[in-house]
Amino acid sequence: MNLYQRLQIETQAEREYLLGAPIIQRCFHGNIEKADYLAFLQQAYHHVKHTVPLLMACGSRVPADKEWLREAVGEYIEEEMGHQEWILNDIAACGGDKDAVRHSQPAPATEIMVAYAYDAITRSSPLCFFGMVFVLEGTSIALADNAAQMIANKLALPANAFSYLRSHGALDQEHIVFFENLMNRIEDKAEQELIIHSAKMFFRMYANIFRELDQPLIQSQAA
Repeated sequence: MNLYQRLQIETQAEREYLLGAPIIQRCFHGNIEKADYLAFLQQAYHHVKHTVPLLMACGSRVPADKEWLREAVGEYIEEEMGHQEWILNDIAACGGDKDAVRHSQPAPATEIMVAYAYDAITRSSPLCFFGMVFVLEGTSIALADNAAQMIANKLALPANAFSYLRSHGALDQEHIVFFENLMNRIEDKAEQELIIHSAKMFFRMYANIFRELDQPLIQSQAA
């Protein structure tokens, strides 16, 4: 069994924990408010702005025998540049204060996930970052387009309020194919275990960001 197949199978419980987050369940039942969406975008901003720095940290630590992986990281960096600004523009399109969000502090769960990402790259292995990629890109494809459509229908928000979600939905499928091919070149069992463990951790931490969104303090900060 290749690594990508193992990732899909062995992270099933953690994926279900994410999908069981109350705000995700409410969204897909049409029970969503603008404050929910703004709270989501604010926390997305606070982790997405670290994507490129994390990729740089990862790429700088990739060993010489995996130069092909460093080259892939370079491609990711080019594609991910500036995505945090898309999120701020979505916030503005919803009537939110993007400058306030830019200068706000992340929620605890978001800060923990970002801190863990940096820590895992430096303390354990740069390969740990690919557990995060699996979680964020895989989740986006599964949820983003449907969520954008549901939120748009319920809240009557303009199309330019969904640039982040739309860009990480079905159109992102070529990214996951690229990622799958990368992961299937990793055959060492110890390295596979590192990435699987990382993915399980990131599923739980990302889920906790969604679970925390229902807290009144997070909602009020995003408004």
